[in-house]
Amino acid sequence: MNNEVEVGVVAAEVPVPDNDAPKKPEKTKKLKIRGIKRTAFSMPYLALSIIFVVVPLLIMLYYAFTDLDGGFTFGNFGHFFSRPNIIKVMGRSFLIALITTVVCFILAYPLALALSSSTLNKKFVLVMLFILPMWINSLLRTYAVKIVLYMFDMTNAWVAVSIGMVYDFFPFMLLPLYSVLSGMDKNLIEASYDLGASPLKTLVKVKLPLSLPGIVSGVLMVFMPTVSTFAISDILGDSTTYMFGNIIDQWFATSGGWNIGSAYSFILLVLIAVTVFVANKITKGNAEVAVGGVL
Repeated sequence: MNNEVEVGVVAAEVPVPDNDAPKKPEKTKKLKIRGIKRTAFSMPYLALSIIFVVVPLLIMLYYAFTDLDGGFTFGNFGHFFSRPNIIKVMGRSFLIALITTVVCFILAYPLALALSSSTLNKKFVLVMLFILPMWINSLLRTYAVKIVLYMFDMTNAWVAVSIGMVYDFFPFMLLPLYSVLSGMDKNLIEASYDLGASPLKTLVKVKLPLSLPGIVSGVLMVFMPTVSTFAISDILGDSTTYMFGNIIDQWFATSGGWNIGSAYSFILLVLIAVTVFVANKITKGNAEVAVGGVL
């Protein structure tokens, strides 16, 4: 008798599904019914990338490997390697880009450290003070630098060009550094201090390895556009400050120079691609270091 009562109680406690209760519609089923996939939302970006990136690259490759008559040739590349003065200009462009990148890093890293560790409630305002110049057209900023340098009677063209490049590309170094440092796990830094490490050793052994992805990103974002720029050297420099971007610009501005200009652009593109490849290798090789430091 007791067993029958217990079975009845258990049966009463089991919830009976209500078939008449309305079911919540699932979004995934709606997407499947309508035939929409998540990848469909990336189609506009893909179309723009094909039109404004892939197609221009294909046009550049066509002109780089053809002559004025449309015939296949390697002569456009031979034109570059047979001109020692142009190779010298390219080397000078890479040197200026390297100097600009190093100066931007030296200025941006301490500032990013200070901003990321600041306890001020208005830290966002301080960050925006360094980001606001990016809202202004780069040409306007370059002309503003020219006026300021003219007021200080700056006559050295290379110094003026270097200052203009550092000012123009400094936010591109600061942003990734600030982003990675502000998202860093503070427990690792506190653990470093608890283990007896000095602030300098913590910086070298913990903070720098943890911020390596931001460093690589900032270096690439500054180095690559600096190598190929020509507007800054045109505005702030003179005939002695021609960079490789100025030579490419001159070839495209000259009638019939698209073939050689495209070959020069392709050579510069390959060199930049090699730089990115090496930077990615460095980042992957230090992936374990970037997780927990080397202390």
